[in-house]
Amino acid sequence: MESEMLQSPLLGLGEEDEADLTDWNLPLAFMKKRHCEKIEGSKSLAQSWRMKDRMKTVSVALVLCLNVGVDPPDVVKTTPCARLECWIDPLSMGPQKALETIGANLQKQYENWQPRARYKQSLDPTVDEVKKLCTSLRRNAKEERVLFHYNGHGVPRPTVNGEVWVFNKNYTQYIPLSIYDLQTWMGSPSIFVYDCSNAGLIVKSFKQFALQREQELEVAAINPNHPLAQMPLPPSMKNCIQLAACEAHELLPMIPDLPADLFTSCLTTPIKIALRWFCMQKCVSLVPGVTLDLIEKIPGRLNDRRTPLGELNWIFTAITDTIAWNVLPRDLFQKLFRQDLLVASLFRNFLLAERIMRSYNCTPVSSPRLPPTYMHAMWQAWDLAVDICLSQLPTIIEEGTAFRHSPFFAEQLTAFQVWLTMGVENRNPPEQLPIVLQVLLSQVHRLRALDLLGRFLDLGPWAVSLALSVGIFPYVLKLLQSSARELRPLLVFIWAKILAVDSELVVALSHLVVQYESNFCTVALQFMEEEKNYPLPSPAATEAGSLTPVRDSPCTPRLRSVSSYGNIRAVTTARNLNKSLQNLSLTEESGGAVAFSPGNLSTSSSASSTLGSPENEEYILSFETIDKMRRVSSYSSLNSLIGVSFNSVYTQIWRVLLHLAADPYPDVSDLAMKVLNSIAYKATVNARPQRILDTSSLTQSAPASPTNKGMHIHQVGGSPPTTSTSSSSLTNDVAKQPVSRDLPSGRPGAAGPVGAQYTPHSHQFPRTRKMFDKGPEQTTDDGDDAAGHKSFISATVQTGFCDWSARYFAQPVMKIPEEHDVESQIRKEREWRFLRNSLVRKQAQQLIQKGVTRLDDQIFLNRNPGVPSVVKFHPFTPCIAVADKDSICFWDWEKGEKLDYFHNGNPRYTRVTAMEYLNGQDCSLLLTATDDGAIRVWKNFADLEKNPEMVTAWQGLSDMLPTTRGAGMVVDWEQETGLLMSSGDVRIVRIWDTDREMKVQDIPTGADSCVTSLSCDSHRSLIVAGLGDGSIRVYDRRMALSECRVMTYREHTAWVVKAYLQKHPEGRIMSVSVNGDVRVFDPRMPESVNVLQIVKGLTALDIHPQANLIACGSVNQFTAIYNGSGELINNIKYYDGFMGQRVGAISCLAFHPHWPHLAVGSNDYYISVYSVEKRVR
Repeated sequence: MESEMLQSPLLGLGEEDEADLTDWNLPLAFMKKRHCEKIEGSKSLAQSWRMKDRMKTVSVALVLCLNVGVDPPDVVKTTPCARLECWIDPLSMGPQKALETIGANLQKQYENWQPRARYKQSLDPTVDEVKKLCTSLRRNAKEERVLFHYNGHGVPRPTVNGEVWVFNKNYTQYIPLSIYDLQTWMGSPSIFVYDCSNAGLIVKSFKQFALQREQELEVAAINPNHPLAQMPLPPSMKNCIQLAACEAHELLPMIPDLPADLFTSCLTTPIKIALRWFCMQKCVSLVPGVTLDLIEKIPGRLNDRRTPLGELNWIFTAITDTIAWNVLPRDLFQKLFRQDLLVASLFRNFLLAERIMRSYNCTPVSSPRLPPTYMHAMWQAWDLAVDICLSQLPTIIEEGTAFRHSPFFAEQLTAFQVWLTMGVENRNPPEQLPIVLQVLLSQVHRLRALDLLGRFLDLGPWAVSLALSVGIFPYVLKLLQSSARELRPLLVFIWAKILAVDSELVVALSHLVVQYESNFCTVALQFMEEEKNYPLPSPAATEAGSLTPVRDSPCTPRLRSVSSYGNIRAVTTARNLNKSLQNLSLTEESGGAVAFSPGNLSTSSSASSTLGSPENEEYILSFETIDKMRRVSSYSSLNSLIGVSFNSVYTQIWRVLLHLAADPYPDVSDLAMKVLNSIAYKATVNARPQRILDTSSLTQSAPASPTNKGMHIHQVGGSPPTTSTSSSSLTNDVAKQPVSRDLPSGRPGAAGPVGAQYTPHSHQFPRTRKMFDKGPEQTTDDGDDAAGHKSFISATVQTGFCDWSARYFAQPVMKIPEEHDVESQIRKEREWRFLRNSLVRKQAQQLIQKGVTRLDDQIFLNRNPGVPSVVKFHPFTPCIAVADKDSICFWDWEKGEKLDYFHNGNPRYTRVTAMEYLNGQDCSLLLTATDDGAIRVWKNFADLEKNPEMVTAWQGLSDMLPTTRGAGMVVDWEQETGLLMSSGDVRIVRIWDTDREMKVQDIPTGADSCVTSLSCDSHRSLIVAGLGDGSIRVYDRRMALSECRVMTYREHTAWVVKAYLQKHPEGRIMSVSVNGDVRVFDPRMPESVNVLQIVKGLTALDIHPQANLIACGSVNQFTAIYNGSGELINNIKYYDGFMGQRVGAISCLAFHPHWPHLAVGSNDYYISVYSVEKRVR
């Protein structure tokens, strides 16, 4: 939960004051993330990890120019010198056989990295043979990559003109081969490997020729008549990669203990040459008994990670990957190490070649060029891993002891864990991230690696992007097939993080879900079902075993969604879906609005709910329209929308949409209106008369479609209206909340086409009109111009809910919330507020203990913008909220300043009848209730820096009964439980749970009159209701609905103005009627225990919760204050000041919850606050 109760601090609050401690323990209502944040997704980061042009090396040309036995004229070899080619001594056998054996060995070495490629050898070739080979491979490879490996150890060095050497047919001459021609034959994409002296010259020439080709292409594109444009266009060399053994001025090393093709050995047999080179270093003397011959006997296979050789290869892969990821730019890393498996292997091995060959003053060259990596710190980790492995070799080979696995991966995971634990917010990425992904391949370290990976991904979207760029996707995708249950929670968390950041993966993954359905879906859903951290309502079943609709929810309307996992499963079939919608019985008997889970729909089922037009005019949506739809469905094209049966799923959804359009929250009604308008417009268009009529249609009893499409249905029981009429009435009866809508204007004097313009008409009705009355007749011209309907046709209903929900997983969830951090600003602000609360309670209590002898010192007086109807003190700040008919004004009663004034958003002909402060002890919200049953919650009121903002709104009561003098809507709030009691001109007391955001109980009042006052006590679970017939009814909400009314008092004979239940274990009930009789009841006794008589003709009354005071306002323009014994303390008849005028008729009054202050509002617009005498204060 996001509104967890925070533990009270040990400092700052006195232990003797328990009330102060409760501030920390009180739950907060409507303060979860979804209430405080704007519902929108996070800004998506550019994802560069997914390679759009992933490719494969499908063909390999192995060109060996060795001419065994004959040294080239421009190379003077040392004696002895390096002779091994592909680990074969060419002088140990005949020249031709040696050449063939070397070629075969080179192919095998490449096949270790790419076994499926097509290999072609060209041994001591001519120019024509090279041309034939290259063109053949390019033709077969098509758009895939081709590798060209050139060994020029038996020919002269490359020339500065961009040529390498091959032979003539008789091997009597060296023939130059132009790199330009080689580019033409090889095409693109290609990769070239040059193992010869001065190989850097080839790289330079290659780039020059590539630039020349680009210029030729540009000329041909600009001028089609140019001679170049008439010739075959040369291929572009942009996607070509080159690896060269040395710089342009360098010779290959000739050390006899190393192979002659040292560069090729590094690229194709890295472990073998790395171990050999390691043994040649001075440090190997620390490991006795390890010789070059012993290295050849190292056990195992490269692809078996459980063996010494396989483990070394695994560690080497992890280290070279790590070095590349930490040193290379991200886009270059993606291109070289993630695009092509063979290219990635060659470049990993190229890093080793740079390290080894640089030690012999030879610098390998690559294009694209890489930053230097030979001094990277990770090479020390490689040396340590090799050292540990080689130190075991003598005993393993001679004594057969078991191989002890390297601690390399465990140590790297520890280093990664230290980075996660000890690092600061702004830091460099962890260099061990590629190693963590490699460790996922190991069952031994997999669980720990997944845990650390999940903690890393939790740092934010940037961490997910890094992990994706390093190559996490194929690893975690492979793990979906794992059956290990202990991995499931971690996998679900990791996948949630990935999908939250990279939404494109959702589409890609949908194709894989079918393949992995038994694993991934089961993992996710089981994990959801087992997760119990969030209190979800248990799914209830109807008699038929189908889904019981989720009750109306006061949650943020943009987030009204699935309330339980069980509901998801229950509505997965069409039958259950239809049954669920049919259960949305929006009638007076159900009395409740419902939320439809699967479609993220909710309803506010007040048939009498009204909504304002853009001009703040009123429109009515009711089931009358549905009944009309049902009767005309045989004649209307709406039949195709609502189905054959009136109880079909389409009809039920239509009913839900109609009630959503009347929702008090503007965003909800806007979305519903878009859907309704779109459907009504399409129905209208489809219902237009056709030139060619079907014969069967002539036999129907439907009247001909009129040309006047704006007609309304005239009576409920009349003949079925035409299609266009019904369609028109749907749109004309539907308008939105008072939020401006851009609608095309119609012609002067006439309404535009249906859906293009809504002509206000409901202002002609009085407030007490019939609930289901139809609107006045309107006519619209039959226009064929569809421009006005574009907004309906193209209207797409979208919310940011899914994106916002995904953003939750994209942000850190393991991080300690700021409100729990004792040093955070939020925590300090809360401590200050709670200390303020403690001071207010203490000072107010001291003042009350002195005794209240008079309460007539006017400390505030001002003229309110509207006639005050409800007044409410903030419990701890000098702020008072004054509601008039449809607006709220906030005053600072200490300074006498107006703080804020804003419109409540309720429609015309409705009025605010109740207000409550939610979370008054902390971050306050204001709840307003209007007599149409709507509840609105506001924040940022009385804030100089922010504008008031509606947190949420919902239909608290449905089907409010029209009466000549209604009580409107009355509410009572329990901060301790987060429960809101609501009643009024209805026959129920409805209880809302604001934490679970749902209706939890409807308690029948058992009376025929309205409820005028509510009071509750959370400790005893009692609710006291005062009614218009004078009765006082006590309910125990813990009991069954048929038994919950535990007491009824009928001693009052007139309207109950106030019923108050004292908030302590022995608390009594105090009630007052308009006749002025005050009665005190003990909930355990059937009769009153005390009766007092005060002034008659009451219009307003309040009882101080602590000071034992009663204040009442009279129609005779005065306010009287009594003590608990019924003795008059004083009257207030005049405003203070010179020529003080007589107070107006009292419209409302309220005591401060703590201070002995009384706020009084009168019909002359004035609002005043009175307190005890100044000498007492």
